[in-house]
Amino acid sequence: MTAGTVVLLRHGRTEYNASLRLQGQVDVPLDAVGQWQAAQGADALASAHRATLLVSSDLVRAADTARAYGAVVGLEPVLDTRLRERGFGAWEGLTGDEIAARWPDEYAAWRRGEEPASAGAEAKSDVAERMVTAVADHAEALGRDDTLVVVSHGAAITLAVTRMLGLDPDGWRGLFGLHNVHWAHLHASGPDAVPPWRLVAHNVGAGFPLDRWNAGPDWNLEPVSA
Repeated sequence: MTAGTVVLLRHGRTEYNASLRLQGQVDVPLDAVGQWQAAQGADALASAHRATLLVSSDLVRAADTARAYGAVVGLEPVLDTRLRERGFGAWEGLTGDEIAARWPDEYAAWRRGEEPASAGAEAKSDVAERMVTAVADHAEALGRDDTLVVVSHGAAITLAVTRMLGLDPDGWRGLFGLHNVHWAHLHASGPDAVPPWRLVAHNVGAGFPLDRWNAGPDWNLEPVSA
C-alpha cells in the first residue's frame, strides 16, 4: 500500500534566502517574513490538503514550517534527516557572486547543470535517492485515501519530484524550483504504472503576490536556493 497523495512543501523564507545565500544544510531559522509565510501557507495548504501523516526535514526552517501547518490540521511533524536539503560543501553560506569569484570555472559549470566536484557537494542522484526512499517509507503504511505531507527544501524537493516521475535527476532540469511555502502535489498512479507517480500541480501556494513570498530573483539554478 502507499499514500494516494503526496504533497511536498518548501519551507518559509530565511535571512539566507533574503540575502541570496546558498543554505544547503546550514541550520538557518525562518526570518519574520518566513514565519508569516509559514502561517499563511499553513491555512492555504490545509484548505487543499489535510495530511494523514506529516513529516519534515529536521532543519529548523523546515521543521517550524511543518509545525505551523501541523497546528492547523492537528498533527505533530515526524522529523527525518533524510529530508534535509542537498549539502553544498564549501559553497554553503556564500552568495552566487562569492562562489563565482572563488570558483569561476566550477560555478559556470554548475550553472550549466553540471556537478561542482571540488566544493564537496552532495551528488544529485544521492539526494534524490534518500528523498524518495524517505517518502516511500512514510507513504508505505498509508492507504489510497490518505495524504502524506512532506516539508523539505528547494533543491531536495525538485530532485525528489524528478526521480518520482521516472526522470534522471543528474541531467533532467525541466522543473522550476518551488517558491517559499509553495508545494508540489503528486498522485499515486498504481504499483505497475510507469512512472508510479503523476504530477498533479507544481509551485502552488497562497494567493498572495510573489514578492511577498520570494527572496527575489533566483541566482541558483539548482534550481532554487535552499
